[in-house]
Amino acid sequence: MKFKKSIAMAPAVAAMTLIAGCAGLPSSAELDAMTDGIVKASFRGEGIAGVDRLLATDETNRLCSQADSTGKPLDEKTAKRIEEANFKAIKWPSDGKFLGDWRQGESIAQSGRGLTWTDNATRANGGNCYNCHQISKEEISFGTLGPSLYNYGKLRGVKDPSDPASKAIVEYTWGKIWNSKAYNACSNMPRTGHAGVLTEAQVRHVVALLLDPNSPVNK
Repeated sequence: MKFKKSIAMAPAVAAMTLIAGCAGLPSSAELDAMTDGIVKASFRGEGIAGVDRLLATDETNRLCSQADSTGKPLDEKTAKRIEEANFKAIKWPSDGKFLGDWRQGESIAQSGRGLTWTDNATRANGGNCYNCHQISKEEISFGTLGPSLYNYGKLRGVKDPSDPASKAIVEYTWGKIWNSKAYNACSNMPRTGHAGVLTEAQVRHVVALLLDPNSPVNK
């Protein structure tokens, strides 16, 4: 997405500055509407990156953004409501199979490609998992925003993901990758499946990376 080379933004900024200097300040709703106007006037879509991606927010995004900007965490009741709504939105495996190929899962975790205006919409996105997590010992470059996932399945006692005893962990892992906000209302983790960043097949491969005993994650 690129900035327009125009002065379309200037009138809106001037208007906001003028209003801020007056006795009657605009309401939050009015400021939100003005911000949307600035975004629409200042950006243009190109390729697969449309302006609508910036504006298409749901209640979860709006409330969590408000909580972050005000420094006031969501109250317990609201957080629980958001989590329940997102849990209901999880798409479980259509064929009942939660695990794919961990090798493909590692490739997806390594890749950060996708969703930019130069990308082809038909090309699969990456999960960019290493940007926030340690996953395997072989990769020494990783982020620390999220917890280490090394030995993820091993630490949770998953010796055989098909064992009924491991069902809760398998389902949780799928759900967390598909829609993290189903378990933590304002989680920083992207809702990779819910947002269409990863396909069902890709989520299956990433789950295998974390849980398959043969994956380097669990060695």
